[in-house]
Amino acid sequence: MEISNAPNPPKDETMPSQQLEPPDRLSRLRGDRPPQPYSARKITALTANPACSRRAVLDASGVDKTALAQRMGYEPRFGQSPFAIAREEAFKAFVKWGAYAELIRLLREELGVPVEEAKLQDLTDVGGITTTAVRERETRSLIEAIAAGDQDRLILQNPVLTLEVAGQLAYLEPDALTHRIDGKFHIVAIRSFPAIDGQANPTAVAQTAKQAAVHVLALRRAFAAAGLDTEQIADTFLLVCPKDFSNRPYLRQIDLRQEVDALAFQLTRLRRAESLVRDLPHTATLDIDQDPGELMESVGRLPASYVPDCLSFCEMARYCRDEADTQASPARLGSAVRNDLPGIDSTSTALAYLDRLLPQGEEAAETIELLLAAERLQRLRRGDVA
Repeated sequence: MEISNAPNPPKDETMPSQQLEPPDRLSRLRGDRPPQPYSARKITALTANPACSRRAVLDASGVDKTALAQRMGYEPRFGQSPFAIAREEAFKAFVKWGAYAELIRLLREELGVPVEEAKLQDLTDVGGITTTAVRERETRSLIEAIAAGDQDRLILQNPVLTLEVAGQLAYLEPDALTHRIDGKFHIVAIRSFPAIDGQANPTAVAQTAKQAAVHVLALRRAFAAAGLDTEQIADTFLLVCPKDFSNRPYLRQIDLRQEVDALAFQLTRLRRAESLVRDLPHTATLDIDQDPGELMESVGRLPASYVPDCLSFCEMARYCRDEADTQASPARLGSAVRNDLPGIDSTSTALAYLDRLLPQGEEAAETIELLLAAERLQRLRRGDVA
């Protein structure tokens, strides 16, 4: 198999080395630590709760949320184990070995693509330069060449794409990008969870599909910027995972239309991070090296939108849960309860209305009437006098 190498442009030492360069205000909030880049996993978590301004600011400023939570005394209790991460890296290395020999075999045997070999373009660096800006430009250049028909078959390894998230430019790196499968570009996701008898864990597949949808939207952005027809982008992605209990790769082609549409809608709901920090005092800080008390005060000034589901994907969730408990927020009982109590800021307030301890205000009059009606129905169900 032929492996082509990128041209070697002169190394530019002035190029930025970070994957995320937020505006000065966000950068100052973070402190001197290097920014944590956006990833598809972060974006799917952010769009799972787009009303949460706190997470939007923390992600846009590049704060290490795990370290921040730990500094504040809240250890996150989710995430992959080091063993699982090492296993996935080993499986990815096996799939990529020999210029993606296993992927090409799967395309031929599983999808019937008449391909014996393909060129491989490794975009981990471009002529020794590893900055994301340079790699993203090279990725766009290759995509344009492929779309114009100047390349026969080409697999892009570790390409770099961009996507605007809450007013920030996120640099994203899918595992691989391939084309000429029914004439369309396909995102490739390599994961280490197994497919037993052709069935992988539905939750793991769904999460991978959401992350692949992020990459598809970023690929559409690259096509649109180059004036290319986005119809050349597949609305499916290629999932490569171990087959049964072996390390032999297995391939599935998974539809992404629903995930892409949902993600595009959620991204439009995110407020720009710069506007969210505009009202913070100049003394506010998200610098992990500062005093935990100062951090808690600053984080507390960022409006959160906690619901119990946050515990499964957000590093700050345990802190936000304690905050919601202290404030008796209806959201601590779930998004359904929060949505059913518009205009009521706490469950204590709701109980006070039910006990007739507070006068009915005009702003929450409809909600209060529904609460009182629900109480009457509950009393009837118990056999009490209405």
